[in-house]
Amino acid sequence: MESTIQNDYFTSYEDLEVHKLMIEDSPRTEAYKEAISENKDFFKDKVVMDVGCGTGILSIFCAQAGAKKVYAVEASNLANLAKEIIKENKFEDIIEVIHSKVEDVVLPEDTKVDAIVSEWMGFYLLHEGMLNSVLVARDKFLNEGGHIFPESATIYVAPCSLPSLYTQWDDVHGVSMATFAKQLRTSKGNKPEIMTLDEEDILADTVTLCTINLKEDKLESLDKFSSQHVTAAKREGLYQGLCIWFDCVFPNTTGEGAPVKLDTSPNSPPTHWKQAVIVLPEEQEIEEDEPIAFKMEISRDQIHDRRYIIEVDLLDPETTEHPVPCCCRTLKCILIKTYMDGSFFKALMQDDNIEEEPDEND
Repeated sequence: MESTIQNDYFTSYEDLEVHKLMIEDSPRTEAYKEAISENKDFFKDKVVMDVGCGTGILSIFCAQAGAKKVYAVEASNLANLAKEIIKENKFEDIIEVIHSKVEDVVLPEDTKVDAIVSEWMGFYLLHEGMLNSVLVARDKFLNEGGHIFPESATIYVAPCSLPSLYTQWDDVHGVSMATFAKQLRTSKGNKPEIMTLDEEDILADTVTLCTINLKEDKLESLDKFSSQHVTAAKREGLYQGLCIWFDCVFPNTTGEGAPVKLDTSPNSPPTHWKQAVIVLPEEQEIEEDEPIAFKMEISRDQIHDRRYIIEVDLLDPETTEHPVPCCCRTLKCILIKTYMDGSFFKALMQDDNIEEEPDEND
C-alpha cells in the first residue's frame, strides 16, 4: 500500500503540465533565480545538490552562477527530460542527473556538497512536499557550514471572509442561490480549499503557526505543529474561514541587503500554491478589534507521510489566554497595552506636573 502511494507520488511529477505550472509561476522561479544569482560568489566553484530537480532549471541556475559540479537528483522519469534540457543549455559537463530517490543516492568517494537547492514546498507548505527528503539529503551530504536554499519557512494563519463561497451566490443572474452555496460550503468541510484570496479578505491580525529551520530541525520535529491563538479583528465583517499561507527565506551569504523571500500571502503576487482555506461550518459577524480565538494543529498522516491532517478548534475568547500585548478591545488587553507602550506613565507624569492654581483668598 505504502509503496503504491509513493509510486503514485513520483509518477504525478511526470505530468508536464505540473512543471509548466511551476515554471510559469514567476514569483517562485524568479525568487530562486535571484537567490542563487545574488549569492554567485558563494556558488562559484562549489558542489551543489538539487533535490527533486524536475526539469533541471534550478540546477542550471546554479551552473550559471559558477558551480563546478551539480548533482541533480530526480526520482521520477522526468530525469530523462532534465538530461536533455541540461544538454540543450550546454551544462552536461557540470550537471549530473541522478535518476533516484535522494534517500538511495550514494555519491562517489563519499562526496559532500556545499549547498542544497530544492523547491520542496506543497500547499500550505507541507502537503505533498519533499521536506523529509531535503532533510535526509542535509544529514547525508551537506558540508558543515554549507547552505540550504531556502533555509527557513514560516506558516501563517488569519481569519478571513470568503465572498466567492458566500455573497457571490446571493444573486446569480437574478436568482438567489444561497441554498446551493450552503451545500457547496458543507462539501468543502473535509479538506482545505485551495484558492486565491484578496488582501481585503483578511479580517484580523496575522499569527505565526510555526517556523521551520532547515539547517537545524530534525525529521521527528516535523510530525506535529500545534498553536493556540487570540487575534484581533482589523475591521468589521463576516468571519467565514481561516486562511493559511507560507513564506520561505533564502540565505544571504553577502551580508549586504535583505535576504530573498518567496511570499505566498494574499497581499503578494499570486503563486501556484495560492492559499489554503479552512471553511467554517457557519459564518460569524465580527466587529473591529473583536477578539477571535482558535487552536490549529497540523499533524503528519500516519499512512501517507507526505500528507498532513489539519484540525481546528474554535475557542471562546473570554476563556482563552490572550497574547501580551493584545490589540483586541477587551478592557484587560487595553490596559496592558496602554501600560506597555508608556501611555500610562506619560499620563501620570502629566498629572504630576500640573501646578495648583492660587487660591484667590490667599
